[in-house]
Amino acid sequence: MHLSTVETVLEYQVQSPTHFCFNIEAAHWPTQKILSEKLAISSGVSPHSYTDPRSGNRFIRFDAQPGPLLVNYKAEVEVHTPPPEPSLRETPVGQVPDDIFPYLLATRYCESDVLCGEVVRMFGELPSGFARVRAVEEWIRRNIVYRPGSTNSNTTAQQVFEQRAGVCRDFAHLGITFCRALNIPARIVVGYVWFDEPPQDFHALFEAWLDGHWVLFDPTGMAPVDRVVRIGTGRDAKDVAFATIFGQLQMTRKEVMVLEHDPRPRHVPVPTPAPALAREAAAI
Repeated sequence: MHLSTVETVLEYQVQSPTHFCFNIEAAHWPTQKILSEKLAISSGVSPHSYTDPRSGNRFIRFDAQPGPLLVNYKAEVEVHTPPPEPSLRETPVGQVPDDIFPYLLATRYCESDVLCGEVVRMFGELPSGFARVRAVEEWIRRNIVYRPGSTNSNTTAQQVFEQRAGVCRDFAHLGITFCRALNIPARIVVGYVWFDEPPQDFHALFEAWLDGHWVLFDPTGMAPVDRVVRIGTGRDAKDVAFATIFGQLQMTRKEVMVLEHDPRPRHVPVPTPAPALAREAAAI
């Protein structure tokens, strides 16, 4: 368990009547407890909040007139994510629950149907279960370069696979795509977490469904998954955007801040790749 203070400051110059939908609040989730939180929005708007009953994502919506706009969210959150069991197995497709089944399907950013043949060639012979997803995570970490500015909001997993570069959401999309191509349900998670390379920002990871449990993986290797304060969960990035905006404006400030209160030393475990993984990676 650890405690984090998280904060987001967003400022805009609104140029025409605009509708906003934000997803920046910590989620009400079994593995985290919100101890306190405060949301401040410029005067003159009438926000309303709602929670998606399926994903647990919390949204803030409002209309704003032309002029400056400030949105500030701050919270103290206690996170208690248990470590995964290496013995977790994959679930046969016929036994995947109905509410989990959509996470097996290709989506806009995760073209698992297109990359299926290549992914099966790379990972199909590896031991199934947790070890295979860990191999996927390690392959992405070794073969994709983290390069800010190398992709944009329209970049898909297939494009990242071809160009071998991206940012955290691209790494997550590739992990999701690989898992789905192997018939392992997978989804994106976005949250707050402190990592070594500033500036801080929202961070994207992926979860795989193994033995009836969702298990977090971070193919960037930038942050320990047991310290992530979850904001959003979805099929791909379009479900977890921090802001969806209908109108004309200019963003003038974006700051994401994370302060950890956990006295334990920070350590990001580096998974040990299976021997077969090294052979597959060398062949690509």
